[in-house]
Amino acid sequence: MIAIVDYEMGNLRSVHKAFEAVGCDAVVTRDPTVLDRASHMVLPGVGAFGDCVNNLKRFGLVEPIRRSISQGKPFLGICLGLQVLFTESDEFGSHQGLDILKGRVKRFYFSEGQGKGLKIPHMGWNTVQARIPSPLLKEIPQDSFVYFVHSYYVEPVEAEIICTETTYGIPFVSSIARDNIFACQFHPEKSQRIGLQLLRNFGAWN
Repeated sequence: MIAIVDYEMGNLRSVHKAFEAVGCDAVVTRDPTVLDRASHMVLPGVGAFGDCVNNLKRFGLVEPIRRSISQGKPFLGICLGLQVLFTESDEFGSHQGLDILKGRVKRFYFSEGQGKGLKIPHMGWNTVQARIPSPLLKEIPQDSFVYFVHSYYVEPVEAEIICTETTYGIPFVSSIARDNIFACQFHPEKSQRIGLQLLRNFGAWN
């Protein structure tokens, strides 16, 4: 069973429906017992970094997330669910993340000539270029289009965890992979065939 973490932020219903569409048994929950029993965990997210971390703490979800990852269960972070894994964010001041991965979350900033005509947030379809292999990229071709909605991106300390990159004025990290963790800045639940393939791959990952 795949547990989708409910902390009152994120496209929970859309993520749940996408897993149903690829035949995966998934449940939206914040019950620690259900989270511990699940074979896979998904942390989706839309909204502000600080609010996300506060809600995870308020609902007692930080330890179940840490426990699931430390036990080696497949973990998928989506958008804000990627960002909060890192040490800190510059969004609306400085906020501490879960520090599971070392690095910062930074706002898009284009120097002269880099992002002419580009708007922030980065919203819409863009391509991903794989840098390292991952089981979640099985049957996903290089330069596939996926859907983004974000103004911030992650800057990992460890370059070796960068799984895919995308260019929007500047190259940025669009997904990371380390051990049993895969987390992406784009929204697979909104990325049609490619996104569904990624979710299918996640459900089969063990």
